[in-house]
Amino acid sequence: MEGGGHGSDADREEDDSVSDHLKDRFRLSVISIAEAEAKKNGMEISEPIVTCISDLALHYTEQLAKEFELFAQHAGRKTVYTDDVILSAHRNEHLSTLLRSFCNDLKAKEPQSERKRKKVSKKEDKATASASASVIHIPDV
Repeated sequence: MEGGGHGSDADREEDDSVSDHLKDRFRLSVISIAEAEAKKNGMEISEPIVTCISDLALHYTEQLAKEFELFAQHAGRKTVYTDDVILSAHRNEHLSTLLRSFCNDLKAKEPQSERKRKKVSKKEDKATASASASVIHIPDV
């Protein structure tokens, strides 16, 4: 196999297609938000600026994802936790405060039994963790 990958060329093409689709949807969402905010504030925003904003948002999000992955790897994990996300915002106190508040709200909404569960098998733990809103799984590369 080329590049030592684990999948076939068809699998990689399908992954790339899904990735491109998600990126396009992300960009469209950012454009919608930018246009709605401009309209709400009685402003107009040119198409090149909206495109630039969506590209910057995508690039920033990709950088954040890499940073989250590095934090998890540094801690010897393959799973990104909310603490990793909060840690990434340490240079922006306002954002850090908002993230902590959001995390606390999520924990408050979580059933008590989920927060204080007993040790379960790894399969059950992975299934439960993937359903949790505060955990992101990183696939092996």
